Amino acid sequence: MRRDPGGRGWRRRDLALALALLAVPARWHGAGAVEDRLGRWRAEWPRTDFGRTTVPLAEIRDGGPPKDGIPPIDRPLFLPVSSPPGLVDGEPVIGFGIGDDLRAYPLRYLLWHEIVNDQVGGVPVAVTYCPLCNAAIVFDRRVEGRVLDFGTTGKLRRADLVMYDRQTESWWQQFSGEAIVGRYAGTRLVMLPARLESWAEFRARAPEGRVLVPENRRLRPYGLNPYPGYDSGRIPLFDDLPVPEEVPPLARVVVVGERAWSFDRLRELGRLEVEDLVLTWHPGQLSALDAPRIEESREVGSVTVQRRRGDALEDVVHHVTFAFVFKAFVPTGRIER
Repeated sequence: MRRDPGGRGWRRRDLALALALLAVPARWHGAGAVEDRLGRWRAEWPRTDFGRTTVPLAEIRDGGPPKDGIPPIDRPLFLPVSSPPGLVDGEPVIGFGIGDDLRAYPLRYLLWHEIVNDQVGGVPVAVTYCPLCNAAIVFDRRVEGRVLDFGTTGKLRRADLVMYDRQTESWWQQFSGEAIVGRYAGTRLVMLPARLESWAEFRARAPEGRVLVPENRRLRPYGLNPYPGYDSGRIPLFDDLPVPEEVPPLARVVVVGERAWSFDRLRELGRLEVEDLVLTWHPGQLSALDAPRIEESREVGSVTVQRRRGDALEDVVHHVTFAFVFKAFVPTGRIER
């Protein structure tokens, strides 16, 4: 995507072009011409060790934007939740905290940045969001005693964001947290429990918390959805990925390990207990990927996932994603309807 030379931000036709490129089947991107792409990638990424991989390079495709064309946030700014940042109650945020340090990361910003390199409760973390997967995941940035900083490669694998670390320029799969190319290939980042919830839910449970705000509100058209109608489609943009049989491909599911439950089922039940897991559906959260303006999007609700520890409940690592993404990364998994 090109910047508008007049400084007015991203052009709508560039967004349309990027989505059109994403919609092209992998074979049209030259999935069979791996050597051609590898030669180009070596020139673009001279520090990346392409001799170390854990996945077939043919599965990685160019997503449209170049390296850091979707720029991460490296100097995050926050306001108290009592200082209204212009969000409506239903807007989705990633709620995350360590100890008393609770923070909300609105998707209206992460749609345009995808990664926030932050430090919460003294722990260096990467707060990440992949719009094409609706996957909101928080990682500990420490690997082998080293703190890594992350950016976007502009590449996708199985529709999911491929990140890179600036220290070694290894490539990392956002959905799994695994380095798939480079020095750290085979290493996994530690995922930390987070919630994809509404702004109102976060404010209610963290009245002393803080919320991310942009350095420059004019840098991007924050509040607009660059993928309007994306999660209302019948099929994914990628026609070369397997689709689930249990639910529509773009149905939302909650994933814990290799198990998944459909949002529709959880909405009907309200609460589901499976062994020591407790899944609770809440109304109020809007989709970030529906209407052109997030505040006008339809309600999809949210789910908390917790594990019983004696008489207490603790949040656990989980994904809220699309069914086709679960099928792509957990092909033997089953979605409970």
